[in-house]
Amino acid sequence: MIELESYLNGEWKAGTGKKATLKNPATGEAVAETSTSGLDFAAALTYARDVGGPALRAMTFAERGAMLKEMSKALHEVRDELIEASIINAGTTRSDSKFDIDGATGTLAYYAGVGKRLGDRTYLVEGEGEQLTRGARFWGHHLLVPRRGVAVHINAFNFPAWGLAEKAACALLAGVPVVTKPATSTILPAYRLMKTLVDAKILPDGALSFVCGSAGDLVTHLGPQDVLAFTGSGDTGAMLRRMDNVIERSVRINVEADSLNAMVLGEDVEAGSDTYQMFIRHASREITQKTGQKCTATRRVFVPEAIIDRVIEDLGEALSVVTVGNPHLDEVRMGPLSNEQQHRDVRAGMAKLIESGCKVVWGDPEKVELIDADAAKGCFVGPVLLRNDAPGESTLVHELEVFGPVSTIMPYGSLDEAVSLVARGEGGLVASCYCDDKKALGQWILGLAPHSGRVLAGSKKVADQAISPGMVLPSCVHGGPGRAGGGEELGGERGLNFYLQRTSVQGDRALLDRVLDLKA
Repeated sequence: MIELESYLNGEWKAGTGKKATLKNPATGEAVAETSTSGLDFAAALTYARDVGGPALRAMTFAERGAMLKEMSKALHEVRDELIEASIINAGTTRSDSKFDIDGATGTLAYYAGVGKRLGDRTYLVEGEGEQLTRGARFWGHHLLVPRRGVAVHINAFNFPAWGLAEKAACALLAGVPVVTKPATSTILPAYRLMKTLVDAKILPDGALSFVCGSAGDLVTHLGPQDVLAFTGSGDTGAMLRRMDNVIERSVRINVEADSLNAMVLGEDVEAGSDTYQMFIRHASREITQKTGQKCTATRRVFVPEAIIDRVIEDLGEALSVVTVGNPHLDEVRMGPLSNEQQHRDVRAGMAKLIESGCKVVWGDPEKVELIDADAAKGCFVGPVLLRNDAPGESTLVHELEVFGPVSTIMPYGSLDEAVSLVARGEGGLVASCYCDDKKALGQWILGLAPHSGRVLAGSKKVADQAISPGMVLPSCVHGGPGRAGGGEELGGERGLNFYLQRTSVQGDRALLDRVLDLKA
């Protein structure tokens, strides 16, 4: 078992006192331990602001982009090592490990391209500006400059590599130093990632720091130029928003939280059609990929009442080929949940949904057939499909997210009813609709959009091209209203805005053009 360290003030530091133990969720064996007790987070933030900030701001967008490209290359070279760390600490299969690692390197590479496109500037100017008074000389521009603080990133357990990289890519490209704190229980892949970047000496001193363990008093030291980006539970997100310094010093905060994402099958879609098969394929993947431990996974499935039995039969058939067990084995398609607490929470969540009126129509909440694994030692749960025939009368199914391989299928009678049922989730990261009727598809999109950060419209035209709804692309925004946290990340160049200060600059047009280096 190894002892992990934090990377602060430009050096690796071990905490003191009681250590947290990281386990292999497939076997229950301890793989590493770590502690942040005794570490000076206030000093670490100051170092990032005073050393990392000026170094990044001195670089152009193109230079920062080139840095991100080198980061992506360095991580790709140790891809197998990162995958192994994910398997033994997060319990992911090789396929799911690659999903996380390749998401990290791909996002860094994408934002490297954004930096190259933005070119040899250290700031941005929005739009063409406009005349402000009767006189043509008095002009206004909106300027975007890097904030003079530090970005603190607190990430969830399910994507230790991707979660770190997607937030860091935007902040570093914007010119803001990062202190990143991945979830402790699955931090080994992130630790290996950070070790690789430090050893490669790609980033300026203070540009990227790493907290390996409890956040302690980290957030209490944030001030008016700092930003805080959090991914995790809604309860923790609300607690962070209520912190005195976050409120009193107007710390900019972005939250991505719980999400009861929905999938809807249109009334016009015939069973067996290309669109129908895409729907079944996507539903199965979203239940089982990463053992259902994705913030974008589908939790509620709405289908026309007339074909719900056929959908359950076909979706059950798709789930029946999903093998569960030792994630090291190629023949295993789904590994364990990431830790013991998640295992307890998923089991308890299923029990609550069943008690509230949901019925098990596929799988077994209590046991699962395993390949080369011991259920008594690992955190295993098989895919489970629930059914609720009265979604309009039920409450819990629209409120409780079971963060595992579990979805509830429900009938609807009309398009308006389905949209209303989706809305009862009070905000999601993604909703997907599968429909070939153009008029109805437009109604689905406009109906689902106010309640979703992203809407995937599946039809026969894209049946062989579309990504599944759980895939997050760096070019599109990620986040959602209400329960989903109300935040927004990524979205191409939009992802930089969280780390930049927008300032209205007013004055003589010719002078501003020269000062801001704008073409006439």
